[in-house]
Amino acid sequence: MRNNASLPADEVELRPLSARSVVLSLLLGLHPPELPVKELVRSVEPFGIAGSTVRAALSRMVAAGDLRRTDTVHRLSDRLLERQRRQDDAVHPGTGPWDGDWEMVVVTATGRGPAERAELRTELTRLRLAELREGVWLRPANLLRPLPDDVGQVAQRYMARPDSPAAELAADLWPLDAWAGTGRALLAHVPRARRPSDRFTTFAAVVRHLLADPVLPPGLLPSDWPGDRLRAAYADYRRELAEDASARDAGEPVGERAQA
Repeated sequence: MRNNASLPADEVELRPLSARSVVLSLLLGLHPPELPVKELVRSVEPFGIAGSTVRAALSRMVAAGDLRRTDTVHRLSDRLLERQRRQDDAVHPGTGPWDGDWEMVVVTATGRGPAERAELRTELTRLRLAELREGVWLRPANLLRPLPDDVGQVAQRYMARPDSPAAELAADLWPLDAWAGTGRALLAHVPRARRPSDRFTTFAAVVRHLLADPVLPPGLLPSDWPGDRLRAAYADYRRELAEDASARDAGEPVGERAQA
């Protein structure tokens, strides 16, 4: 079963900007993920969002548990720190050499309700596993990450070597050609996104797409796989944002490079 959703190669999914989405994206890219209110307002202004709108969004985000406030500094809540970890992993996944083993996770718990089953499926997909059949999830054992405790309580993890050719099995489990097509469409869109708001929405789509990258061993991927190029483009964008932030601190004009 192919469980990693992807976009058609000729479409790029760009979600509209909101004060909340811009604030979260900025903080998710910082280590530590915190900024004073004044700096947040100045950082969001290039996206055409008024300071009063940002301050109102910050108040709502604190009330909703998205942010924690200490004096004048806002930082990500513990819940969103986990999201930051997932985003960092999407951009820089930990991998090791692959010896041909496959990681197999078999769901053993019974009597769970629909919501619990759906939550487990989401978690297994986030771990970049794919469902071979109901309750049996696979992937090449090339990722350097443990099985979370909550998954270990309801499933057993094994190492296996399927009889099927590895490349054929990977192609059955993930929509690799569709993912690659969407990735190439995103890469083609990057140089056309010149305004700060357009670049923001473009790279937000890049990060969402990287979260669905199965991160397979190179030998199992189609030719011209765009994963590394997407990660490099996003890393360049993060440097661009950091340079703009430094320019704002120094009182210099920003955004000219993006609009050139």
